[in-house]
Amino acid sequence: MYERICAFDNLYAAYLAARKGKRAHPDVAAFEFNAEAELIQLRDDLLARAYLPGAYRTFAIHEPKRRLISAAPFRDRVVHHALVRVIEPIFERRFIGDSYANRFGKGTHRALERCTQCLRRFKYVMPLDVVQFFPSIDQAILRRILARAIPDRDALALIDAILRSGIGVLSDVYDMVWFPGDDASAAFRPRGLPIGNLTSQFWANVYLNELDQFVKRRLGVKGYIRYVDDILVFDDDQRRLRDGHAEMVAFLSTLRLILHQRQPQPRPVGEGIPFLGFTVFPTHRRLKRRKAVYAWRRLKAKRDQVRVGVMSSGAFEASLLAWIAHAQHGDTWGLRRAMFRQFTLR
Repeated sequence: MYERICAFDNLYAAYLAARKGKRAHPDVAAFEFNAEAELIQLRDDLLARAYLPGAYRTFAIHEPKRRLISAAPFRDRVVHHALVRVIEPIFERRFIGDSYANRFGKGTHRALERCTQCLRRFKYVMPLDVVQFFPSIDQAILRRILARAIPDRDALALIDAILRSGIGVLSDVYDMVWFPGDDASAAFRPRGLPIGNLTSQFWANVYLNELDQFVKRRLGVKGYIRYVDDILVFDDDQRRLRDGHAEMVAFLSTLRLILHQRQPQPRPVGEGIPFLGFTVFPTHRRLKRRKAVYAWRRLKAKRDQVRVGVMSSGAFEASLLAWIAHAQHGDTWGLRRAMFRQFTLR
């Protein structure tokens, strides 16, 4: 497995994937200037077990809420893609169909379609989400889950190096949670995955696949959707939803995770449910107001960049059409028409 990760063809494909949409960034351009030599040196470092991840560049974004993003050096991102290209198929076969984040053929819009189907099929829905999910992921537990499926010690050593590079990156945004049986050493357990790594997105699915399997196989829940740590559970019986919630809370404690709202209430599906930027009803979807306001401001800023020559009109048009394509998954005809009128370039 490790030789497949280090193979030049795999590294080259990983390099092409890592640079997609980012070729204008200085570190990407510097790597691309001498890509063949960079990839050969990276392969040699990996084969000699001399590869060491670099330091993260951290910054905050505020949409939809404040999040700390950690950007690895481009060289490390190539390694992340190379690793995931080899190990992802092992886990993809184990994932359930109703896990929609960061998976080929899934995504936001498929999750919204599935949500509409469930709203039409069941009477009640219970939304759940994990508190501080990425900062809370316990690296020792994640490592054990990965080791069950990956028999290659060198591949696991590379995973260990990537995990260690992220220790402490999110410590400032983590609020310590104590679980039954903890002693003082629990405060020093390595935890957290840097938000922004491809490996972090993939490992988040691996981590919560444990919950997916518990809900589907042990609890027998038929109406269940997960997108990262946003979870929807559907049923015709409110009591079953409450009982299932209690069992999910207990199971998540074994992963050292907790849910928001200790006593969430099942909601009639006719009230609609907030999910992935929309409020979803059995018969239609509405885009959340704050999402529309954010898009309006972002597109206005980009239009101004076109006027002063910072952005090309083609790039702006692509951005506008991409947002329109997303918004049309809700009942947003009036909003989209207003966007076209406001942001037509002359």
